[in-house]
Amino acid sequence: MPAGMQYLYGSGEAAAISIQAWNALTGYVEERVRQRPVSGVVLEEDATLAAPRFASCDRKPYAAVFDVDETVLLNRGFEYDAASGRPYEDARWRAYEITGGTTTVAVPGAKAGIDALRRLGVTVIFNSNRAAANVEATRVAIERAGLGPAVHGETLFLKGDDNTGSLKDARRWRIADRYCVIAMGGDQLGDFSDLFNAPATPAARRSAAEAPAVAGLWGRGWFVLPNPVYGTALKGTLDDIFPADARWAPEP
Repeated sequence: MPAGMQYLYGSGEAAAISIQAWNALTGYVEERVRQRPVSGVVLEEDATLAAPRFASCDRKPYAAVFDVDETVLLNRGFEYDAASGRPYEDARWRAYEITGGTTTVAVPGAKAGIDALRRLGVTVIFNSNRAAANVEATRVAIERAGLGPAVHGETLFLKGDDNTGSLKDARRWRIADRYCVIAMGGDQLGDFSDLFNAPATPAARRSAAEAPAVAGLWGRGWFVLPNPVYGTALKGTLDDIFPADARWAPEP
């Protein structure tokens, strides 16, 4: 049993972290709604991580934007199938999008958090790299987990809605044109900005996440959910992760 799967899909610790993130997110949003912010948390098109600029709020209604997989839904069926060590296959994932919805459940804390956001008058929007061709199955999966409504083109945006592939910024900008986005949640850095996808090494990506100009956003507009199972976080050799100055061995 892969340790990451044990942790994410089976442990009380992962459930606690997820609930903690959702509790923090809803508390933050409630505070921001009271304060009536002048800008949201979506980076504008000309922004950089060193010099971030954010879409203005004006008089737009409030929204919160979330990734789907391992952010609001846990894909237990697909990962059960993969637990034997089967390598990832895009065709297999697309088949799961269509037929695996009955095995998904809401991420711990997600339903309570989403319900709380809607009570505050905040529109909940899903921005996923699931395929637009499978929109109906994705909508059903989200709504079966009690997280809906999810309306394609309004509160559900998918890979294939534009010509940018798995990059999400174009969809975020489209959402920010209509809404004041005061919180975002995801399990990958690309769920917050495509700028995080540019660094080529684990060390560079870690430095990007720690950049002083954006570091204050984690837990204050940008909220990360745990995912040690797949994605951009799982990269790097032993030498990448433990450079020379990080090594220790006991004396003989």
